Amino acid sequence: MPSFEEILSKERLIINSDVLSPHYLPEKLLHRDKEIEFIMKVTAPAIKNQAINNLFIYGKTGTGKTACIRYVMKEFEKYKNNSIMTYVNCKIYNSRYKVMQKALKEIFPELEKLGFGIQFIYEKLLELLNSGKSMIMVLDEIDMVTDLDDLVYTITRANDESKSGHANIIGISNKLSFKERLDQRTKSSLCEVETVFYSYNAQQLKDIIKQRVEIGFKPNVVEESAINLAAAITANDNGDARYALTLILRAGQIAEQKGLTYVSDKEVEEARRFVDNEIIGEVVKSLPEHQKIVLLAVAQLTIEKSKQQRLTNYEDNCFLSGEVYEKYCKLCKSMNKQIRSARWYREYLHDLEMLGLITITETGKGMRGHSRLIRIGYIPERIIEMITWTMK
Repeated sequence: MPSFEEILSKERLIINSDVLSPHYLPEKLLHRDKEIEFIMKVTAPAIKNQAINNLFIYGKTGTGKTACIRYVMKEFEKYKNNSIMTYVNCKIYNSRYKVMQKALKEIFPELEKLGFGIQFIYEKLLELLNSGKSMIMVLDEIDMVTDLDDLVYTITRANDESKSGHANIIGISNKLSFKERLDQRTKSSLCEVETVFYSYNAQQLKDIIKQRVEIGFKPNVVEESAINLAAAITANDNGDARYALTLILRAGQIAEQKGLTYVSDKEVEEARRFVDNEIIGEVVKSLPEHQKIVLLAVAQLTIEKSKQQRLTNYEDNCFLSGEVYEKYCKLCKSMNKQIRSARWYREYLHDLEMLGLITITETGKGMRGHSRLIRIGYIPERIIEMITWTMK
């Protein structure tokens, strides 16, 4: 029978898997000096109790947005001042009430209890500001907040009622268009600045992987070619540093399972298949409900091979945007879900394309005018299985 002693006694290639986690914050963030400096310049006046601009940070997944903010927060905390910078993950705290309660309950422990109305929480924010303190709310994945306009308006309105302190937002999102959900009155009160984090290139990814490998693996067990391959695969795919680190970690685990003393290109290639499945599953699981239904519509149409006449020169698994929307509406009715407008549907398509779950091709004139052809970006049977499981 196997035992823990036997397993633990085996020589490991990976000595610290935590440093290969996306949640690990290294002492030096590579290739993000300009971005960190920009955030620091925006937030620096708060150290002197001066007003700052609201800040919105955009960029695809794995471009270092959250890591840079966490680094700045760590540096900000070294200065003893009247400004508080607090972090809220809006995937978890996805409403105005939840965001404000989370941001303020460390200062006012009584907010940990349930039953307080939003007005009471707002009064607590004013109490904080009127005491001479300021608050910077870092709202990661801010676009996930369901009543976003109410949240932004409430925070900016607090500045009008405050006698001394300031309330500000640092919003992080991978959607450049999320502010379209805000009322014009709310937009005009933001006084924001913006910055975009661009994807890492192959050389930058190589540097990031090497930095973590030197800490996380035994010396000289990861071949240089394996690092190069992981960086190249990631750069060619999406430039997502988290993907690159997960890839090299899983390659190391595969090498250990095989009883190897090194990690080569072969293990990286094997890891790629595992990681792709895991990441797709996590992405689908985290999708908002109606994005799942749109994706389900594309997947089902792909399997059904739609009985309608397909236009020549295009593969059978391409579908016109109108076809997908019609299928989406049918699914909503069958699930007793309210059908969203065509405007929201177009935004869902854009988000799904950004995540690589579908591809969209714009056709030229002559195919019913300008049309959009939509194709599933992953195995449709697996997509249906994952969505069905997460919507139970």
